[in-house]
Amino acid sequence: MGCNSCSTGKDGQPKGCKNNGTCGSDGCNKLTVFDWLSNMSLPNGEKPFDIVEVRFKNSRKEFFRNSGDLTLSIGDIVATQAQSGHDIGMVTLTGELVRVQMKKKKEDPNAEDIPKIYRKATQKDIDIWQKVRDREEEIKKRSREIAIILKLQMKISDVEFQGDGSKATFYYTAEERVDFRQLIKDMAKAFGIRIEMRQIGYRQEAQRLGGIGSCGRELCCSTWLTDFRSVSTSAARYQQLSLNPQKLAGQCGKLKCCLNYELDLYLDALKDFPSQDTKLFTEKGMAFCQKADIFKSKLWFSYKEDPSNWHMLSKEQVVEIINKNRKKEKVASLEEYAVDNIVDDDKVVFENVVGQDSLTRFDRPKRRTNKSNNNNKKRRNNKNKKRRQRNA
Repeated sequence: MGCNSCSTGKDGQPKGCKNNGTCGSDGCNKLTVFDWLSNMSLPNGEKPFDIVEVRFKNSRKEFFRNSGDLTLSIGDIVATQAQSGHDIGMVTLTGELVRVQMKKKKEDPNAEDIPKIYRKATQKDIDIWQKVRDREEEIKKRSREIAIILKLQMKISDVEFQGDGSKATFYYTAEERVDFRQLIKDMAKAFGIRIEMRQIGYRQEAQRLGGIGSCGRELCCSTWLTDFRSVSTSAARYQQLSLNPQKLAGQCGKLKCCLNYELDLYLDALKDFPSQDTKLFTEKGMAFCQKADIFKSKLWFSYKEDPSNWHMLSKEQVVEIINKNRKKEKVASLEEYAVDNIVDDDKVVFENVVGQDSLTRFDRPKRRTNKSNNNNKKRRNNKNKKRRQRNA
């Protein structure tokens, strides 16, 4: 998905366009959208949709009206309307897919307050934009120092300059409400710009900063995930995961969003599955569930008096016993049901019909053959015989 500048050089080192995700190909960016309608023409008499989607730093996207009928395509740098002055962003989507995106985000395309696109960015606009972007890391470090001096319980995670350099938005996270009035005064005096403070959640912070998850891939929130659904510990319980906070928490410190990915599949499988709180009553005693395998439809039960001895039952068998218990009937024991589920370990699961050797045959150390040993022995005997003849 990357542009040509992302290829490696002659010495094997990655080139990199050094635009930090703002290159014109839009392949290195976060939340990139593929316009699968780009090669299709509109019906006769149909006008193209006059609203485009523009992306700014990181994952912030907004919709703007193309009132000047500019010819825009994905990757174009444009100057857009802001509260004061103008901002610089990159077009990420045009055409009818923008209408779909607006409907998904519940925004009215006929609203009159949709900001406008002024023009395509000139080289002067881009130079000013790149210059103020280069100042962001330095200002973020200095603003954190000011917040520490003022003893504010907050973390400034990111700074985003407006395209014309007249305003900077500081994104921060905090557990409680923070009085940052003095902070704004000090930063405005130190940096000489207008300041806007915007509080974000820990998931939004991870989305803006990005990172690598425990799965080895980039964070879902910074690459393709557009909405944050609430994740609860019940999602881990349904999937029979251990409630270990260190394993269930993501980079943001909250429960991982991927816990919701397979949750619907587990809930569908659990609809006709006996509850793990089920108790079975037999003539041998009461039994309770120790373990359940949802997709293999197996449950393991043990008697209350002998909890270490587990008996594997199928889902149908457990349902049969439950129905008998509801009629106040007791089965003889779990063993008579578990006998049918015993797996024969001597049964051949795989047989080599091709005649191939073991795949680990090359891992075994080579043994010296008897032939080589015999030759060495004969050689030593001949040397000893010649030595005795010389001495005689």
